[in-house]
Amino acid sequence: MINKSKNYDELLYSLPFTVRNIINKLDDNLKESLEEIRLRIDKPLMIHVDNQEKFLSIDGKIVNSPKLAYIVTNEDCEKALQLISKSSIYAFENEIKNGYITLKGGYRVGICGKCVLENGSIKTIINISGFNYRIVRQCIGASDEIMKYIIKYPNIVYNTLIISPPQCGKTTLLRDIARNISNGMADFNGENVSIIDERSEIAACFKGNPQNDVGYRTDVLDSCPKHIGILMMIRSMSPKVIITDEIGKIEDILAIHEALNAGVNIITTVHGNNVEDIMRKKYICDMLNNREFDRYVILSRKLGAGTIDAILDKEFKAIFKGPYRKECSLL
Repeated sequence: MINKSKNYDELLYSLPFTVRNIINKLDDNLKESLEEIRLRIDKPLMIHVDNQEKFLSIDGKIVNSPKLAYIVTNEDCEKALQLISKSSIYAFENEIKNGYITLKGGYRVGICGKCVLENGSIKTIINISGFNYRIVRQCIGASDEIMKYIIKYPNIVYNTLIISPPQCGKTTLLRDIARNISNGMADFNGENVSIIDERSEIAACFKGNPQNDVGYRTDVLDSCPKHIGILMMIRSMSPKVIITDEIGKIEDILAIHEALNAGVNIITTVHGNNVEDIMRKKYICDMLNNREFDRYVILSRKLGAGTIDAILDKEFKAIFKGPYRKECSLL
């Protein structure tokens, strides 16, 4: 059974009864690879596994045609909303307006429907018609083999940018890097780490408490915009390293400059296939041209999610060549 150590029952019992029974009937090997469960009103039940979409029948079998799949009902979606919100939608209003609810255990349920606007901003989402249950797995040790390129005895941390297409394991790698820097490793003293977790994906906080192991010297600012959180952490938590995910806006870049000027190291990520790809992003390009990062870690799915294609130094010269993928313990 997947994710038993991370309250897997919490995921199961947040699913409407019929869908829960279907998922329970899945082959154990399929459960181990399960990444997403998608519910859409009047549409076939789908799962995402091994980077592929599959239709599921009422008896928990993979079928080739959507006509053979279980069709999600309006009642299923109404029940799903009750379950993930513990029948108290107003208590989750802030999360709902951001398009997701985080469950105990770190599972995140994305939602979509009709957005209600107030003063140009989303106030809430109503008439919810779709759910994406994301199964978050922590891969302990994912970064062990590459830490020697990111840290240096006794307490040097290199400013690092992880470059990755979607679903290539960048957040999983980032999370494990945070754990290693925070706890320390052989020939490296642990350091204070601050995580600005804008979408609750790195630490997966539930009621403010990280559900993932991000290290015992780590402080997490959950559901906070990156550019605000970076400045808050500098002023209040005295971090040696700030970690955040998916930079791109000018506000993010300006906040990173503030951190660097304050002597704080940055480890973050950006969507892209390689250095040439992200050079097309104006604000990122400026940072690269100014040699503000010391290391670039490039990911792909060549050997599966988490494949490291290469690690480059600040002059974009390869100091590690892949492809390489670390097998690690899934939690």
